[in-house]
Amino acid sequence: MTNIKRLGVLTSGGDCAGLNAIIRSVVNSATQKGWEVYGIKNGTDGITENPHAYEILTVDNFSTTPWPRLSGSYLGSLNKGVKMDSLEEMTRRFAQGVKDLNLDAIVVIGGDGSMNIVSNYCKGTDVKVVGIPKTIDNDTPITESSVGFDTACQVCTDAIDSLELTARSHNRALIVEVMGRDAGHLALHSALAGFADVCIIPEISYSIDSIVKKLKEIKATGRNHAIIVVSEGVKTEKGGHISHKENLVGEAVYGGVGEYLSAEINSRYKEFQTRVTTLGHIQRSGHPTASDRLLGSLFGAKAIDLLASGENHKMVVWKNGKVDSFKIDDVVKEGTTLLNVNSDYVKAAEAVGMYIGEVK
Repeated sequence: MTNIKRLGVLTSGGDCAGLNAIIRSVVNSATQKGWEVYGIKNGTDGITENPHAYEILTVDNFSTTPWPRLSGSYLGSLNKGVKMDSLEEMTRRFAQGVKDLNLDAIVVIGGDGSMNIVSNYCKGTDVKVVGIPKTIDNDTPITESSVGFDTACQVCTDAIDSLELTARSHNRALIVEVMGRDAGHLALHSALAGFADVCIIPEISYSIDSIVKKLKEIKATGRNHAIIVVSEGVKTEKGGHISHKENLVGEAVYGGVGEYLSAEINSRYKEFQTRVTTLGHIQRSGHPTASDRLLGSLFGAKAIDLLASGENHKMVVWKNGKVDSFKIDDVVKEGTTLLNVNSDYVKAAEAVGMYIGEVK
């Protein structure tokens, strides 16, 4: 058992739907054990910056407000892409912040990058840390699902459904560019759910000529419209990113592949006029689905259970149909989880006639 009295909870990285369901679960579960909960504002900045930004959270914060049912983060997040000081300096500032707030443990809600950063910071302190995975990309290692992914899929699927109607009205092949960075989970899941004709993802090479061939096949059936879904991290046929900018910490910022595909298709095939819709940050919003609310509630309760049992440096995961936990170091070692090109999702896409690239 543990003698935790003061718990910190923070959200880090890009926001997504379901974060507030996690925070609610953490607060309610910790309160049941008599712990005081500090809601750390704006990610790790609420600990490392002086004065510290925090709010003492109670059950009333979530039982008397609509926050658990909303997307975004009640606490605010940190995804600003600003160069930080050395790890040694940030660890020192983090340790000092933890000491100032007199925290015994921290629950970090974030992706694999956030887990890596905060776990390194915590190594310079006596504070215990448990991570909860969230991302619309579903690329966090080990866990089969992360909070936020299901809602993002629903947002993308709803967009595809709406665009199919205007594509039908104007005899067009509409291209939908979705997020996902280097992983194609979001693109393929939403393409399958939205009955798209083509889905291009980073993990599988493709051919513009093959896309055109698919469009010709559609036209030959008498159908006058088509839907193409593309993940933002897809490269050109020659292997380069259309827009491969870097933020201030050196992370790749993708975008523009939808316009590239549109230009290439239009130059080779005139029977379908193409238009591009880039969904952008709307994918991080949306009304949290029941699945994300449930997963957030389960993860939050499990995190508190782990800390109460004396567990440390663990990340909660969903694996084999149940909640489990793994060492954060093991999660970080795994790296980004890309889409398995031999998965049932790829097989299903091929089986229903979707062009998904040059699958071998």
